[in-house]
Amino acid sequence: MKQSLDYKLIFALAAVGIIWGTTFLGIRVAVETIPPWFVTSIRQGLAGLIMMTILLFKKELKWIGWQSFKQQLIPSVLMIVIANGFTTIAEKTLPSGLASVISALSPILIFLGSILVGLQKMSFKGFVGVLIGFSGIVFIFKDGLGSFLDADYRTGMMFMGFAILAWAIGTIYTKTHANKSNNIVLNLFYQFTSASCIQLVLASIFSPNPDFSSWNSRSIFAALYLSIFGSVIAFFSYSYALKHVTAVQVSILAYINTIIAVFLGWLLLDEVITIDFIIATALIILGVFIVNYKKKEKKAL
Repeated sequence: MKQSLDYKLIFALAAVGIIWGTTFLGIRVAVETIPPWFVTSIRQGLAGLIMMTILLFKKELKWIGWQSFKQQLIPSVLMIVIANGFTTIAEKTLPSGLASVISALSPILIFLGSILVGLQKMSFKGFVGVLIGFSGIVFIFKDGLGSFLDADYRTGMMFMGFAILAWAIGTIYTKTHANKSNNIVLNLFYQFTSASCIQLVLASIFSPNPDFSSWNSRSIFAALYLSIFGSVIAFFSYSYALKHVTAVQVSILAYINTIIAVFLGWLLLDEVITIDFIIATALIILGVFIVNYKKKEKKAL
């Protein structure tokens, strides 16, 4: 048994918790002038090029075979094309803080999914956590059901729902299938490149005549930030962490993401934070914490 702290794992978890908290702000800024599918295609395409450069430098770029490619394509479609892409679309109409609060439900979906596939056992504590987490969502809509009359808001919430569901399924799949190869950079090269190609096709379908002159430097810088930090560094850290701890344990970082995203949205984008919103966020975070909390077991002497 290792007695010393795994500093690589601590760094990976910190990177995921902090960086993905900032990406909600980055996405919101990027989609101000760049169509959402172009934001995601640029983000993943550049990330794929960075991974390819690293692999060429290390002389590790190779074809992984159709079976392994399929194992990388499935999480790529679920987590990058759908989850990341739909979150980007949702933030065209939703505040970044609200998008992050909805995303904070993903650990609860991962917990429930892990029970279904036998990675996790159901417990009373888990049931209570799930109940409290979902009560947070109810609290968000307590006084805001009228917002669903707004088609843009309704569409944004629908896309966020699909996004967190796809993220949960992708995380569980990665933990059970796609995590067997030790070369994380090679895996991510195939995931980013595949996702970027799919998203470029979607961009050409949904934004066939983009006005590149309207893309301001603020949005372009945000897209570059999303690529280098949100994709390359954070996805590498997430993949590394998934190899060393459970899917549910990694997923609890969503509540750190939420706190950072809500704060940055308020600080930099003047997004409104109401008492109800704070209570809802606290309930979701508490629910996620209860689902994942484990007492430290005493080591046998």
